[in-house]
Amino acid sequence: MKIAVASIDGVSISRHFGRSRCFIVFDVEHGEIDGEKIRANTFTAHAQGVCDGTREHHEQHSHADLINGLEDCSVIICQGMGWRAAEELAQSGIRPFVIGEELSPREAVERFVSGKLQPASTFCRCHE
Repeated sequence: MKIAVASIDGVSISRHFGRSRCFIVFDVEHGEIDGEKIRANTFTAHAQGVCDGTREHHEQHSHADLINGLEDCSVIICQGMGWRAAEELAQSGIRPFVIGEELSPREAVERFVSGKLQPASTFCRCHE
């Protein structure tokens, strides 16, 4: 199983999923982390410049490129995500998991795998 953690710097968990500069993709086998790789974010609307201030952020944009770029991942962990992105990820078989704690990416994945990671109460509704 692969678990992606959204990151702004390759070290910490991103507060905004779509603005992440990269995703730390952890390989998990038999409940243990077996490796990790940084995957540059070239597929979210923010990374592609769609949300660069030249149009209203709440305008609809597709998450298809993002889903394609992370299609080999079963779970995405971050600290903030819009509800539309969460719904589209879930419909594609990728579980969005938003947390409220300050953890390292590795610690978040370890807690997720052990069933001890607590989700935040809601997704961001600001993208309506």
